[in-house]
Amino acid sequence: MNEILKEISRMGIVPVIALDDAKDAKPLAQALCEGGLPCAEVTFRTAAAEESIRIMAQEFPEMLVGAGTVLTTEQVDRAVAAGAKFIVSPGLNPKVVKYCVDKNIPITPGTSSPTDIEQAIELGLEVVKFFPAEASGGLAKIKAMAAPYVNMKFMPTGGINAKNLIDYLNFPKIIACGGSWMVSKDMITAGEFDKIREMTKEAVTAMLGFELAHVGINAADNDEASSTAASFEKIFGFTQKPGKSSVFAGSAVEVMLTPYLGSNGHIAIKTNYIDRAVYHLGKQGVSFNEESAKCDEKGNLKAIYLEGEIGGFAVHLVQK
Repeated sequence: MNEILKEISRMGIVPVIALDDAKDAKPLAQALCEGGLPCAEVTFRTAAAEESIRIMAQEFPEMLVGAGTVLTTEQVDRAVAAGAKFIVSPGLNPKVVKYCVDKNIPITPGTSSPTDIEQAIELGLEVVKFFPAEASGGLAKIKAMAAPYVNMKFMPTGGINAKNLIDYLNFPKIIACGGSWMVSKDMITAGEFDKIREMTKEAVTAMLGFELAHVGINAADNDEASSTAASFEKIFGFTQKPGKSSVFAGSAVEVMLTPYLGSNGHIAIKTNYIDRAVYHLGKQGVSFNEESAKCDEKGNLKAIYLEGEIGGFAVHLVQK
């Protein structure tokens, strides 16, 4: 998978935008960046699309700006010249796809059938758009199509919203979802960019799904750890579960057998998607202790500590 698609995968959500007036491009891009989604698929079906892409790309170089609803090779050239870093089309036009592949321009064409998928494979693609997602059978159809085409990944768009986003993203063959619920045309026309920023933040927060996993307490030695865990069991009924480096009292309290990170201990925060959480928090300036990273047997990140402390506690993320 190329680097642009990898970044889209880490982002998780691609705002799909239709702009009728290029004057809205800059405040909209700012709202998306401040909301935590420095990305936009600007649909090429409006006269303002090309100029809007140019404004976004120039004013916000950190943004991943792409062109959607691209139907011809001429539109590909115009979009890329304006600053588009990726191309999206509603269907699979072999001529347009081959043109992009030959020029090393990332493209995700629309698909909705096994025949489309086989064409995409023949053209050398690893990721396709699934469109219109909900109207074409939704997640159930993606899962059915993914079964025989084990190396293909999908980016569904059409009918994705805050209610079904997590269901889609939980399927590992889906790299990201395109959606417009946080950037509706009505809000753009009304100039409600503050509302767009807040809805974008809400979308990212909902996707990452941060929750308290447990609190860790640093004990001086095994005896103190056992005594502390026993107190939680006696008072609250949190059953002790001894481990190699700690004793859990229920699932809410972990007592370390010897002092570990954090002056007082640590706080574990669980998240729906730890890789995406690291990406998004990194965009906010959060640093991570790479030496603390723990991965599963497949190399997937399972836990990692943030640099520094909060209130005397080290903080780490853990995959749900």
